[in-house]
Amino acid sequence: ILTSTDGKKWTPRESGTSNSLLGVSYANGLYVAVGAKGTILTSTDGKKWTSSNSGTSIPLLGITNGNGIFVTVGGNILKTVILSSQDGISWTTRKTGLFELNSDVTYGKGLFVTVGNDFSTGTILTSTDGKKWTPRESGTSNPLLGVSYANGLYVAVGANGTILTS
Repeated sequence: ILTSTDGKKWTPRESGTSNSLLGVSYANGLYVAVGAKGTILTSTDGKKWTSSNSGTSIPLLGITNGNGIFVTVGGNILKTVILSSQDGISWTTRKTGLFELNSDVTYGKGLFVTVGNDFSTGTILTSTDGKKWTPRESGTSNPLLGVSYANGLYVAVGANGTILTS
């Protein structure tokens, strides 16, 4: 973990884990980092980090916060996971009804959006509350790897140069 006050000079911080960290989000005075083996770390200052129990050993690949809720997603070749938390410390597993590898998640315009792939089909799931998820048609067979929201536009990117907008 590295922190910076100006984006130029970076200071290494002790995370307390040797697991790879793959995503970070900040909301309501709390940083939440996620990563390999279901790792979840929290910090109020970005300097001192505390481990939280995710309830899974599945790699967590992306995290976001919206409407006061943290949502993290992940998966591997055998399993997939979506977790949600109101405080960033206690997490609940959410079911989607699909076997999708969730690569990333974002929040915007009152909607959580996660992307990934489900048996060679680009997967998009949406949720208004971070708990109940609805599959959406992606129109691509390519795995989707990242998603972001800004200025009224969702953008998803994936394998083979795939770029989707909504």
